[in-house]
Amino acid sequence: MSTILTISGSPSASARTGVLVGFVNNRLTEAGHDVQTLQVRQLPTLPLLTEDLTDPDISDAVTRILHADGIVVASPVYRAAYSGLVKALLDLLPKRALRGRAILPLATGGSQGFLVAMDYALNPLLATKGADRVVRGEFVLDNHIRPELGENALDEAAALAVGAATDRFTASLATAGYRRLRPAV
Repeated sequence: MSTILTISGSPSASARTGVLVGFVNNRLTEAGHDVQTLQVRQLPTLPLLTEDLTDPDISDAVTRILHADGIVVASPVYRAAYSGLVKALLDLLPKRALRGRAILPLATGGSQGFLVAMDYALNPLLATKGADRVVRGEFVLDNHIRPELGENALDEAAALAVGAATDRFTASLATAGYRRLRPAV
């Protein structure tokens, strides 16, 4: 069993990215993993944006990231870029903080044109933090997620694609741990 931290850049739990996070977290929990979610929107804004690592909530968030075996990073895409809150959080990490960890990037957006945000924005951001085990993630169009449907919020095609990405992530967790060095606390 691995410890997985999901970093959610969703503006709310009922927003499409929040629904996607719930779907993935449920699959990972069913696979026997210990899954926790870090809602970036709940972190104190001023300490986050001023990189105040002495703030207890910010310090705790960074510690949780550094101790996770695997990390899911989920963000809505706005104007072909990930959430600024997600970037602000990842900017707090040391240069090689994500090295050796399985990473699953996920994104939601309103247009197929925003798909480039995965390859040209989110994945490079993860690489700057040492991510060397990034699993091919998924971009889900907003119209493939219907929050009002509850557990069946993802349409069949999206559920299959995200399920396959989650399975790739789970497989990567099995081999990622041996490469990862636990940070000194």
